[in-house]
Amino acid sequence: MEIADKWIQLGYAIKTVLKIVGILEATYYARRKSQGKPKVYNGGRPAPGFSMKTDGQPVADEQIKEWIHEYLVDEEAAYGYRKITVCLRRDHGLQINKKKVYRLMKEENLLYPQREKQRKYPRKLANNREIMDSNQLWEMDVKDGFIAGEQRFFFLLSLIDVYDRSVIDYHIRLNCEGKHASQVLQRALI
Repeated sequence: MEIADKWIQLGYAIKTVLKIVGILEATYYARRKSQGKPKVYNGGRPAPGFSMKTDGQPVADEQIKEWIHEYLVDEEAAYGYRKITVCLRRDHGLQINKKKVYRLMKEENLLYPQREKQRKYPRKLANNREIMDSNQLWEMDVKDGFIAGEQRFFFLLSLIDVYDRSVIDYHIRLNCEGKHASQVLQRALI
């Protein structure tokens, strides 16, 4: 932004300078307009403190909090904010959304902690190994390429030694399957 201002002050066209620097005109003018003004965040619109019923009557948030407490005390089932939103709409005729119910339940400390996701498989982390010599750790890699004259793809499966990055064995064909990987590994072991 400062570089653009220097060039513009030297008399170069604003559009040209902004194009070279890579700044959109709208961004440049918005920043120029807000320079010197402190950025103020007002936190959004304040909460009104009530919700409306379907017949147009206002209901205070304190009353809604009492109804939420009743649902959680009377029912033995664990109700989340979404289900309580549905109950408030159905039983009390409120025009309320789930975000407001979430906010009210958070204020009253009524939200249950989120459950942790259960993995269907054990998480395996790669072990960091210190390799001191050749043939201690091999890696297998598959690359594909395109043959322009034949309009076909080919595959290169290679078995690489991690220590010195040398190729131990490879398979290069128009197809690559699991049996080819096992053949490359068997040839390398022999």
